[in-house]
Amino acid sequence: MFFTLLRQWVVTPFRHYRLFHNFTRQDFYGQFAASVGGFLWLFLTPVVYIIIYSFVFGYVFQIRAVEEYGQTEFVIFMMIGYLPWFAFAEAMSKSTGLLIEKAPLITKVMFPVQIIPVVGTVVPYLTHAIGFGVLLVYLALQGYLSWLWLWLPIILFLQFLFTMGLVAVLSALCVFLRDLQQLVALLVTIWFFLTPIIYPISLIQSERIRDLFLLNPMHSFINLYREIILLGELPMENLRIVVPVALLSYLLGGWLFIKIKHAFGDVL
Repeated sequence: MFFTLLRQWVVTPFRHYRLFHNFTRQDFYGQFAASVGGFLWLFLTPVVYIIIYSFVFGYVFQIRAVEEYGQTEFVIFMMIGYLPWFAFAEAMSKSTGLLIEKAPLITKVMFPVQIIPVVGTVVPYLTHAIGFGVLLVYLALQGYLSWLWLWLPIILFLQFLFTMGLVAVLSALCVFLRDLQQLVALLVTIWFFLTPIIYPISLIQSERIRDLFLLNPMHSFINLYREIILLGELPMENLRIVVPVALLSYLLGGWLFIKIKHAFGDVL
């Protein structure tokens, strides 16, 4: 029974590829409906963020470089963590309304409902992967490019699986517990500040507290991006954390979604 439900979750995007493709295209292009700039915003947004953070941290706070990352400019250090985090945070924030927004469709049309959290994760990652790609092109031109960059798509895919599992759980539970919408928004904000994105972890003096950051999977993801890109190193400790965590999140989250999806119609 367990593996039957799990198989439904894993094969859905492939078995129902046309539906998955149409939903993804609709949601992706829907972001730019009636927008004058259209796709230009995908490139302008990360550039504007880089300019803003360069001014705030470089000019106002006079934060110039991060020593443990080879005197890397602080804004580069931060954006390497911020852009992947932004994809994760947007998917998490939208997860609580995925099924509620599609309630008329779910209650009136027979289709694999489990495709909704998959699409709800794919679209934010597609959107922000473009901004991350722009940053990588800039860093490659600055001389940071190395063969270890081949790991970056793998790390991003693992982060995507980790996110998809959480999105599946949250979207399902929010059908029954609507207060989760406010709670998740709060928890994502707290999670952001508990992840070393706008500060290097070396600022934390206590080694015991620094070790506790290993319990935060997003810290390991962010650290992998930074060490691969800026130092040309692959931190195996972080890799050993993200692989099982990503797979467990994806599989258990999907299993739970399939397990309770039959009750959605009654509540929605």
